[in-house]
Amino acid sequence: MLAVANIDRVKVLAEALPYIQKFHSKVFVIKYGGSALTDPEIEKSTINDLVLLNSVGIKVVLVHGGGPEINTMLEKLGKEIRFENGLRHTDTETMEVVEMVLHGKVQRRLVSAINTAGAKAFGFSGRDGRIMIAKRHSASTAGNMVGEIKNSSLDLIHEIHKLGMIPVISSIAPDEEGQAYNINADSMAAELAIRLNADKLLLMTDTPGILMDKSDSSSLIKDMDLIKAEELVITGIVQGGMIPKTECCIKSIKSGVKEAVILNGLQQHSLLLETFTDEGAGTLIRK
Repeated sequence: MLAVANIDRVKVLAEALPYIQKFHSKVFVIKYGGSALTDPEIEKSTINDLVLLNSVGIKVVLVHGGGPEINTMLEKLGKEIRFENGLRHTDTETMEVVEMVLHGKVQRRLVSAINTAGAKAFGFSGRDGRIMIAKRHSASTAGNMVGEIKNSSLDLIHEIHKLGMIPVISSIAPDEEGQAYNINADSMAAELAIRLNADKLLLMTDTPGILMDKSDSSSLIKDMDLIKAEELVITGIVQGGMIPKTECCIKSIKSGVKEAVILNGLQQHSLLLETFTDEGAGTLIRK
């Protein structure tokens, strides 16, 4: 007889099969950042999840931030850390640090980890191949190099997927004159999901998802439609940093993305739980 543990493994695989078939060759845009990027064990778990998704034929696009590591570097340099309207104030010096940390440090580490785990990754930012053109963010003051996506040309991403590789994208993009802008990683992921006609947008954050009571993790809302999501923002149930994440999900669904999920990046294997189980993980928003 098979051991109980082996039977349980087989049951998990059987449950996953319909989802593997459903999502084969589909595009998943995943935003990864925050505290999950600073925990080696969580990062290893997330990388393994990405490699598994890629291995079963899902076209993964990984967009990463790196806020905590940017803060650490700014503190070492004695540079003030300041936010305006929820967005990092990014003067010229800060922009140099953002590029150095995101593109030169965090991305190199993620690409190396994916390659080591058995897949192939290709790292770049919006600067490379001019895949994305930015403009100053509507909420940014003069001298604040925070941007939003204006145009995109995604041929490079399609070619990388044809090679069976995972694109790993830093949340930086230039304007028409080549000036680099710091782009909110959630916003960049949402824009890419829309423009790639993705099946799923997954925003990995530091909370279980959208909570009816932000102090009670058991109040997680597992599934909602657009009307409910908009209502929770208007009524103030969704607060603080969850507002822009929820708004990114709402925008992406309205623009044709089939599903958007806010899930806990600090939970090991949350990507696999969301993708391959009936229970899912986090908060699913659908049309």
